Amino acid sequence: MKLGVLGGTFDPVHMGHLILAEEACYQLALTRVLWVLTPDPPHKTGKTVLGWQDRWRMLNLALAGNDAFELCDVDTRRAPPYYAVDTMGILKKKYPSDQLLYLIGGDSLRDLPSWHNPEELIAVCDGLGVMMRAEVPIDTQRLEMSIPGIQKKLLLVSARPVDISSTSIRSRIANGQPYRYLLHSAIYEYIRDNQLYLAK
Repeated sequence: MKLGVLGGTFDPVHMGHLILAEEACYQLALTRVLWVLTPDPPHKTGKTVLGWQDRWRMLNLALAGNDAFELCDVDTRRAPPYYAVDTMGILKKKYPSDQLLYLIGGDSLRDLPSWHNPEELIAVCDGLGVMMRAEVPIDTQRLEMSIPGIQKKLLLVSARPVDISSTSIRSRIANGQPYRYLLHSAIYEYIRDNQLYLAK
């Protein structure tokens, strides 16, 4: 099988995530996309993040009915810290005969040299599926100098930019602005019914 691994905080998961994941699945001919929820992201230390259980329930609702999307508990079943290199190492042992492609945005690819142990992450991945955005140019030669071997692992996914972010959604909710159609209907209802992200 050819599996894509999409990790994130998903606070909350929104239509942009779903659209880009579907596009990556199509363009890279993936068997499935494994969605990996990060309970306590190391790069967001000190920031307020909704409890992972609510984020897990919303992801479960968003992925329901799509056989190509699977909610993966690799990080929610283990202790922190939650680094991508460790997550991919565990998944490689779980799926030893399958191809594992780590799905990443262009902005994250640009910042990859600052990640925890990026050389080992590249080594353990069979490929990096990069969802490119025109406004985030990537200097692949400079990346290659920082992380040797990365260029041959890059698989570019061209997708229309989806100008939706979890940050803007949380802000809109807190400020009483409309946000309904930025989210899967089940996620909108979950947030509304549980009164999440309201201003304190």
